[in-house]
This record gives sequence, C-alpha cells and structure tokens, in this order.
Amino acid sequence: MSVVELEQVAKVYGDVVAVDGVGLSVDRGEVVALLGPNGAGKSTLFELLLGLVRPTAGRARVLGVSPGGEARAQVGAMLQHAGLPDQVTVAELVRLVGRSYPATLGLDAVLERVGLAHRHRHTVSTLSGGERQRLLLALAIVGDPQLLLLDEPTAAMDLEARRRFWEHTLASVDDGTTLVFATHDLAEADAVADRVVLLHHGQVLADATPTALKRLVPGCVVTLVTDAPPEVIARWPGVERVDPAPDGGSSPPAHARLAVSATDAESVVVPLVRSGHDLSGLGVAEADLETAFVQLTRSATAGATHPTLEGT
Repeated sequence: MSVVELEQVAKVYGDVVAVDGVGLSVDRGEVVALLGPNGAGKSTLFELLLGLVRPTAGRARVLGVSPGGEARAQVGAMLQHAGLPDQVTVAELVRLVGRSYPATLGLDAVLERVGLAHRHRHTVSTLSGGERQRLLLALAIVGDPQLLLLDEPTAAMDLEARRRFWEHTLASVDDGTTLVFATHDLAEADAVADRVVLLHHGQVLADATPTALKRLVPGCVVTLVTDAPPEVIARWPGVERVDPAPDGGSSPPAHARLAVSATDAESVVVPLVRSGHDLSGLGVAEADLETAFVQLTRSATAGATHPTLEGT
C-alpha cells in the first residue's frame, strides 16, 4: 500500500489554479523532495495531504484513507510558517503535543533524537533559530508518525545547523517513517532525497531520482587549463557559458583555468585541439541538479515538453 496516493488532484482558488492534475505515489520508507519555484504548488500539496483543504478535483489518499480524520494521527508535519508559544518550556510543549496522539515516542527519546535534551527546561523564547526548527521537528515526530511532511524545514539554518537537522530527521526514516519535504535548496534535495518531484505552475514536470533528473537535460561542465581566450571558446557551437575556475595559482603564464558549460565535452575539447591551443587539467562533470531545475522550468515556461521520469 502506498503511503501517499494522488490521482489527478487539482485545487482551485477562484481564478488561481494552485494544483493542476497532480498524480503522485509515495511508498513506505521513501524520502521524496518537492522542488519548484514560489507558487509551484508545494505548500498547497501539503495542505491537501494534511486534510486542511479538500481537492477541487481528483482523489487524495494518505495511508489508504482520505487525508485528515483517522489518518491525521499517523502524520507528523512541520509547516513553513508555524508559530510557537514562547513562555512554555521545551519539555512542556513536546509533552503537550504528544498527548494529542494515540501513541508517542516518549519525551526523552524525542528530545535526544533532535538534539534538544540539554535544553528541555528552557523556554521557547530562549531558543536560537536552529533550535526552534529542531523543536518543530520534535513536535512533528513525537507521535511516531508513519508519514512526515516538512515544508522548507531548513530555510533559516546555517550549514552546520542543516547538517545536524538532517542527521536527526533521517533517524526517523531509518525507523520506517516515510518523508516528503519541500525545499528550495537543490544541493539538499540532491543529498537527502531518494526521489525528486519537480513542480511548475501546479503540475509535475519530472519525478525521478536526483541522478536521473540530472540526466534529463543535456549538458556538462568542462574544467581545463588553456591559453585559448574565453571569448573565443564562448563562440563555439555547443558552448553555453565560460567562467573562470580556481586554479590555486598553478597555471602557466598566459594560461587560465576555465569552467565551460556545454552540451557535451566534445564541443570544447575538439575545437581546442584542432586550433592548436594548449590543453591540460581536463575534468568533466555532469549537469548538476540546479542546471536541470533551471532548464526544465525555463523550457516549461517557454512551452517546451520533456519526458516525465517516474521513479527511475
């Protein structure tokens, strides 16, 4: 049984189509990232899965039943603009929320998992931004949910806080929880998710593993040391952009280390060799998730079509 099942789900607010015919299935234990520009429909999908709003068309199922109701006790959520009462302690708030679930992980276990055990007697008002996010995570997992929904969970965190947050979060996944999260951080989605669902104007543009999604668009980045002028390389067919790349001061005089974005490596290497320019320090990397995201959304805006990958 799928934990999440959306069948041609649409949600319309007046003249605004927030979600437009979305089909999505998430199996138990999967980690799925929702990507998309602002207004793509990510937050509306979470509201649908929580039963906070009803679909205008289509069918939504969470754990085999309609969202909300009996399913709500098995779903933990961390929403983007959630508020917290300031004058209660961390322990009091987690204990209070835990009482609304039929079963809980226990206060000590939850606080230990999110790294707040040493702050359990402190009031919410004394917590840092990263600690408040971890407290929101504690409130989402205290009911031992089968499905965990996180909407932009690390938006206000620095790099180290994000690393710790995902360590704590993925501990729940290791215990069998299914995780669906929305993010603008493409590197985060690439590192954490089993699948990436790319949304644009309320529709699914692609549904694939991060690796497969990156392969959905052509392109690579070629790094090299050469004496060829960057403006010359930029004019070659297949070359999209030429940028300087750090070289640690090791390039010979009149040479530079460049990062060349191109449709393929041959578009750069072949004309360099044929023109007699020096070439060394060659490296080729596939297009990253950011490149795939930008190209797919840009093409969708322009009306181009791409194949939708499903669980590849």
